[in-house]
Amino acid sequence: MLVTGGSRGVGAATARAFAERGDRVVVHYRGAEDRAREVLGSLPGEGHAMLQADLSDPEETRRLAEQAAEALGRIDVLVNNAALFLDPAGGGSRRGDHRITDVDYDSWVSAWQTTLATNLLGPANLTFCIARHMMEVAPAEGMPVGRVVNVGSRGAYRGEPDVPAYGASKAGLHAFGQSMAVALAPHGISVVSIAPGFIATDMAATLLDGPTGDAIRGQSPYGRVATPEEVAAALVTLAEPGAEWASGAVVDFNGASYLR
Repeated sequence: MLVTGGSRGVGAATARAFAERGDRVVVHYRGAEDRAREVLGSLPGEGHAMLQADLSDPEETRRLAEQAAEALGRIDVLVNNAALFLDPAGGGSRRGDHRITDVDYDSWVSAWQTTLATNLLGPANLTFCIARHMMEVAPAEGMPVGRVVNVGSRGAYRGEPDVPAYGASKAGLHAFGQSMAVALAPHGISVVSIAPGFIATDMAATLLDGPTGDAIRGQSPYGRVATPEEVAAALVTLAEPGAEWASGAVVDFNGASYLR
């Protein structure tokens, strides 16, 4: 299986969860090579690999798919996890915020272009490449043709006024997943998305450890946020051989912090 953004957080936990059930895993990373190497070294079993690619670049994305297929022989599961929450170019009041009332036009455009390139176009292009591979290379006897699991967000429904490009990118990812569920079902490939709320990752640490942390945890009646391992367990379940009837679904996974 191939998990994008596998060097930390949900991606790292997902790589470990699949490896623990006996899968061979390709850990994708963009820039954190040392972190990815640590994750790779922590995986049980053999035959794993790590590959670098910038998913905002279509050619690098195609290369990632080709190299992952070469490393594994066949890719049975793709987890589209990699994402940008904030524009790394900055330009807002808080490290990449692009609230429409607070940024100039150039910063606004930069935030949207950067976020959509990684969070929506990247998964779309990678899914194209991996789905075509799944259709061309026969699975093992008794195994499903393929599984694609997208990591979306509660923000697609709840709204992200400080980072609207992020919310829109995840809404687009949900819609893309549903389109692919219909397009790929005749070929035996299921596509499902998960929409988590806040997760206790490095990406969310600044908010969770700051003055807004208690309010964020209080959004859920459990009084906490999800752990990466909980999200990883859900991703593994959605990729199981018997889970194809969930294809097309967007599974809310937010501890009842947002109901719709």
